[in-house]
Amino acid sequence: MIKLILLSKQTKKMTIYIILGIIGVIVLWAIILFNGFVTLKNRSQEAWADIDVQLKRRYDLIPNLVNAVKGYMTHESQTFENITKARSEAMNAQGVKEKGESEDMLSGALKSLFAVTENYPDLKANQNFLELQTELSDTENKIQSARRFYNGNVRDLNIKIESFPSNLIANLFKFTKRDFFELAEESIEKENVEVKF
Repeated sequence: MIKLILLSKQTKKMTIYIILGIIGVIVLWAIILFNGFVTLKNRSQEAWADIDVQLKRRYDLIPNLVNAVKGYMTHESQTFENITKARSEAMNAQGVKEKGESEDMLSGALKSLFAVTENYPDLKANQNFLELQTELSDTENKIQSARRFYNGNVRDLNIKIESFPSNLIANLFKFTKRDFFELAEESIEKENVEVKF
């Protein structure tokens, strides 16, 4: 009888330890997942900040480029107006999706500017214009690189938010999916140039 009572007490203690162990594992698992979400969220925000820096650099280059071109192109006021309008819309865009759409419009306006510059050989030989064009091309490459980094982090965060069982923690702590930063695949400088012999 005493053995049964002792065995019963040991079984209860063992059951309590097992339950506490299971609770401890669940809490540890939740902490690890939560910290993973925080890390991915912060990486996404950091990556967006990198994109933002490059976009601001691009916005700062555009007025200099327009000013360098204006002296040569006296009959292209509509092109300049389109660039100014697209730049203003891009600078005021809110949210990732709207920012992507406005950046595509700005890229299109810049492409039309570079297409028009083909008609002005003196402008194409201007050192200031060539330096600005090179700097803008470099900025475009940095934007693309920052965009890939951002989209990779967003992809990882979104996958984790949608995957079971991590989606339980995501829903509990209100982690939400983020939008990808999508741009048209064509870059300003990557258009094919027609060569005639």
